[in-house]
Amino acid sequence: MKKEFVGRIGVGLLGGIAVSYLITVGISITLGDGNYYPCVPGLVEQFGSEIMAVIIQTILSALLGAGFAGSSFIWEKDDWSLLKQTGSYFAVVAVLMMSVAYVCQWMEHSLKGVLSYFAIFFAIFVVVWLIQYAIWKRRISKLNAKIADKN
Repeated sequence: MKKEFVGRIGVGLLGGIAVSYLITVGISITLGDGNYYPCVPGLVEQFGSEIMAVIIQTILSALLGAGFAGSSFIWEKDDWSLLKQTGSYFAVVAVLMMSVAYVCQWMEHSLKGVLSYFAIFFAIFVVVWLIQYAIWKRRISKLNAKIADKN
């Protein structure tokens, strides 16, 4: 269990960095001026140099990925209801996401900015949760059908 937890966190660290990098590439392409933007200008101002801002963003993205991956063990708590699992997982990842997004200036530092970012995060969470729920419901139905056929 400990080895799997550490393994998930390691994969999450790398995954967080990869996703962050891909997002910066996507944003740079979207801006369409031919330049690469590794982070928001406000982060550069805050930390005094582009390299320091990129290092901070990379570390925080790695921690975010590790947090998402590590907290995935919540879904394996068989003695918890689906509501408790969902609420606990959402609370953990929402705090992580909002904290990292705020520090990295991925959101406007205002009440409107925080609420907008949270609303987007919540909407994405709900869509992903519903897709995962449908996938698992289908898998369970198939397993139950196989069991019924054997009996």
